[in-house]
Amino acid sequence: MLMFVSGLVLFFAIHLVPILAPNIKENIITKSSKSVWMRSYTAISLIGFLLIVFGWGQFRPVAPIVYDPPSWGRDATMSLVWLAFILFSIPRKKPGRILVIVKHPMVTGVILWSLGHLLVNGDLASVMAFGSFLAFALLSRFSKIVKGDEGIKFVSYRGDIIGVVGGTVLYAAFVLWAHFWLFGVSPI
Repeated sequence: MLMFVSGLVLFFAIHLVPILAPNIKENIITKSSKSVWMRSYTAISLIGFLLIVFGWGQFRPVAPIVYDPPSWGRDATMSLVWLAFILFSIPRKKPGRILVIVKHPMVTGVILWSLGHLLVNGDLASVMAFGSFLAFALLSRFSKIVKGDEGIKFVSYRGDIIGVVGGTVLYAAFVLWAHFWLFGVSPI
């Protein structure tokens, strides 16, 4: 469990710096460079993520059950995660209607993805992992609202098409193959 919790702390601590302590990020950029910040951010994120994945794998088999997922949770999860994959695939260049409406598709996708996974996983390891991602994504979205969302102007439906087609293809690959390969659990 220590590896898992350490991963959660590392991953989310570095992700929270731009939201809760932007002066730290700016100081590093000013004293060093943007590339130093980006390399450090990426390295700490990757280490944290790997600790989460491997720690979750060790903790989950012995984690106590916190709640029983609802019977309709699997169907809802399939839909929520499909929408999340579409949002993850939305390009920022040449904004389409989805980007104009959602504004922050990656953050919104993480909200849908984590909610979906909380609907099908009631063990403590899953609640800690997906609950942390949900809490972070909600905090991130709220902070963007408080700071003032950027005005995004519609340019073309190209981004929407890329998001829907690309997200659906990635979702299908993940559901049919990658989820089992990576996590040992088939969603279907």
